Amino acid sequence: MRILITGGGGFIGAWLARRLAGRGHQIRVLEPIGCTAQFNRIVGTAAASVEWRIGDITETDVVRAVADGCDGIVHLAGVLTPACKADPVRGAMINLVGTLNVFNAALALGIKRIVFTSSAGVYGPDDDTTPLPITHYGTFKLACEGSARAYWEDHRIASVGFRPYIVYGFGRETGLTAGPSLACRAAARREAYVIPYVGTAGLVFVDDVVAAYEAALRREPDGAHVFNLPGEVVSNDEVVAAVRAVIPDARIGIEGPVLPFAEDIGEGELRRVFPDLPATSLRDGIRRTIELYRTNP
Repeated sequence: MRILITGGGGFIGAWLARRLAGRGHQIRVLEPIGCTAQFNRIVGTAAASVEWRIGDITETDVVRAVADGCDGIVHLAGVLTPACKADPVRGAMINLVGTLNVFNAALALGIKRIVFTSSAGVYGPDDDTTPLPITHYGTFKLACEGSARAYWEDHRIASVGFRPYIVYGFGRETGLTAGPSLACRAAARREAYVIPYVGTAGLVFVDDVVAAYEAALRREPDGAHVFNLPGEVVSNDEVVAAVRAVIPDARIGIEGPVLPFAEDIGEGELRRVFPDLPATSLRDGIRRTIELYRTNP
């Protein structure tokens, strides 16, 4: 298949491009900027085969043009919690209007497979069962889920959305919850680092996330679905312990506010629908992340 990955130059997008290209799929990326050295480091030799298109996800005609000729779309383009807080209107344009542009392009072009990124941020801090976000980011993501259901009801455009909790791994270096990945980078470089929030949360290794996206692309279209990807629920103390299991003298601290969403959102129906997904342990994921930072400083 030819797969369009919006926001494919980012952390998850690069790992997904690597995985899908390795399976023989043709990859087209939509980004507002040119290809980065970080993308090339993650994707490796397969980066040369990626078709890179520069454009703005908020522009309807751009999204439709770049989707033309594709068999499926993985929609990752978005800005994270701090950017949405700083400029909610821009956040809504990129995260919500950009998503509507993807669905409209699929409708116009007859594309039957859409996989999109929601977020554990749709849950507020006090309820792990009913989405009740207290951030602009979570609010926009919840609206995207509702729009996906509306496109199925109105036009039979099928989709699968995922709500990853804290995704970590080599290359995750921006956003409110990049702390575990940055701790791995600091430890590999023998630098000090303070994880900038406290508490317990689900951590999911990036390989497990992109495996879920690939599985969703293989699924026959049959509705609008959303699944949690919580990973392993751990405290930041456990993250630090996992780092020190690899580098005993790592100088990693913890300080900051509590995260503005629920500690444990649960997997729900994920394993029933996708029974073969991997589940990398925190210790293994942290070790693999540190090893990659050691070899790619």
